[in-house]
Amino acid sequence: METLHHWINGARVKGSGRMADVYNPATGEVQAQVPLASKAELDEAVAKAAEAQVAWGATNPQRRARVMMKFGQLINEHMDELAELVSKEHGKTLPDGRGDVQRGLEVVEVCMGGPSLLKGEFTDDGGPGIDLYSMRQPLGVVAGITPFNFPAMIPLWKMAPALTCGNAMVLKPSERCPSTALRLAELLQEAGLPDGVLQVVNGDKEAVDAILDNETIQGVGFVGSTPIAQYIYGRAANNGKRAQCFGGAKNHMIIMPDADIDKAADALVGAGYGAAGERCMAISVAVPVGKETADALIEKLVPRVEKLKVGPYTSGEEVDYGPVITAASKARIEKLIDSGVDAGAKLVVDGRGFKLQGYENGFFVGPSLFDDVTPDMEIYREEIFGPVLSTVRTESYEEALKLTMDNPYGNGTAIYTADGDTARDFAHRVNVGMVGINFPIPVPLSYHTFGGWKKSAFGDLNQYGPDAFRFYTKTKTVTARWFSGIKEGGEFNFKAMD
Repeated sequence: METLHHWINGARVKGSGRMADVYNPATGEVQAQVPLASKAELDEAVAKAAEAQVAWGATNPQRRARVMMKFGQLINEHMDELAELVSKEHGKTLPDGRGDVQRGLEVVEVCMGGPSLLKGEFTDDGGPGIDLYSMRQPLGVVAGITPFNFPAMIPLWKMAPALTCGNAMVLKPSERCPSTALRLAELLQEAGLPDGVLQVVNGDKEAVDAILDNETIQGVGFVGSTPIAQYIYGRAANNGKRAQCFGGAKNHMIIMPDADIDKAADALVGAGYGAAGERCMAISVAVPVGKETADALIEKLVPRVEKLKVGPYTSGEEVDYGPVITAASKARIEKLIDSGVDAGAKLVVDGRGFKLQGYENGFFVGPSLFDDVTPDMEIYREEIFGPVLSTVRTESYEEALKLTMDNPYGNGTAIYTADGDTARDFAHRVNVGMVGINFPIPVPLSYHTFGGWKKSAFGDLNQYGPDAFRFYTKTKTVTARWFSGIKEGGEFNFKAMD
């Protein structure tokens, strides 16, 4: 069995205390053990990061961008290796693993142009002989706390902008899927990042709390569940840190009567069941408008859902999705399916009790499809984070819109329609951070910005894009006057500008 490590000051470092099991979700077997850092270990990594940050922050932005250029090249060269690391610990199919790495790489590519996003502002002759200019400077040491469901993408979303801005980062990846982040750290060193500027510290709640309470850390980025996002945001803010914390989701897709039902059904299957539903942008609620639309949609969905191929990533690229992350996740998902049945929802496709020959101990959950779900049911209220799609029937567009807007989550949403007026109205009125029009998973491209509303996000600034450069820098404004000629006496009052 492999024993994993931390990455401190550019080297692999063994843990000194507790260990956690890392499972192969497809077999249910322990494939590695990862060290869980103590507060003392975390604090030591932060102290070393602070030392390394001084020279890195003083490095000009173009040279920092060149490290990102080399890093991007190395990610491309090691794409298959990184994708397999993702799949081995998370359970994703290999194409999905490559997609995980690719969407992170796209943020690195934006950071290659980081100098243009770090430019300040300048005003000449703001007053008699007075010039004003602002500059963006790094925060110092920042932290990233990332989830299991995107072992490459979200660490890259955090580390690439933070490092490009001149910060040092302490990254705590999920202890369930730590290997990808550790390998990315090695590639960053190969790309020219100085030792200590990125520290990868594995851990659990003890390490998280140490991050939140460490006075040197100036900013924290987090992705995970809403209760933990709210906890981290509150504790970080109470300790005077910047925080961007992204939580759970319950993403709705409205299907209008004029929509292409085949295209909508295809979109729902991919968005609802891809990565076993373990995506914060997964569509988990289909909202057809009108009985005829709903009946037609269910008729199209059932054969598509029943044909989904579930299996380990080693079975090749024909597999649609793999296992969920843990046995506890599997049990929770199946319990929520039970609750939907007990509440009176119609279970059209039942994925409970799924067994795969040769992988009987794996954490596989078959695809499930519900019809006639109502908003009071637990299956609707809870984020399932599994391969379960719920259908909530509505009578009108306004009812469907209200359902989406009344939900406490506001991460992503979509509408399928052939009517431009309806689409524009939906995009303008819906209180959700990311909107898709005939597009099921509206994750913005890397030069825009990613972020939800309501209980899906805590903090003022989003991930990647221009917001990331704002989050990971602080603005300093200088007012300068250069005297010309001889000035006599002091001035004791403010003068109006001429």
